[in-house]
Amino acid sequence: MKFPKTQRKQKGKIPYNGKKDDFWELRLYVAGQTPKSVTAFSNLKRLCEEHMAQKYHIEIIDLLKNPSLAKGDQILAIPTLVRKLPQPMRKIIGDLSNKERVLIGLDLRSPADKVLS
Repeated sequence: MKFPKTQRKQKGKIPYNGKKDDFWELRLYVAGQTPKSVTAFSNLKRLCEEHMAQKYHIEIIDLLKNPSLAKGDQILAIPTLVRKLPQPMRKIIGDLSNKERVLIGLDLRSPADKVLS
C-alpha cells in the first residue's frame, strides 16, 4: 500500500462545508513507508471513515523527505498522529492499532464510555 500524495490545501478551500468545529485536520508523521507507518495510515483511514464521515483531512508528512517539518509539531517519535483541528491539539504515537486508545485520544470517546459499555 502506498501513501496518497499529500494534498496541499489551497487558501479558502476546505473539503467540508459544515461548521469549522466539526472539521478534523489530522497530520500523520512517518519516516518512509515502513510496515508500522503503512499500518498507522491504514488504521487512521479506517477510523476516520467510521467516525468522521467526510469531515476530515489527513496530511501525510514523510520526515525522510522533509525532516525540518518535525520541529513545528515537536515530533519525537514516529509514526505520530497530530490532531490540529478541532482544538486543542492532540498527539498519538504508534501505529494506531489500539482502536479504543485512539478514539479516546482524539476525543471521539471518553474513558467512561468504555466502562459503561
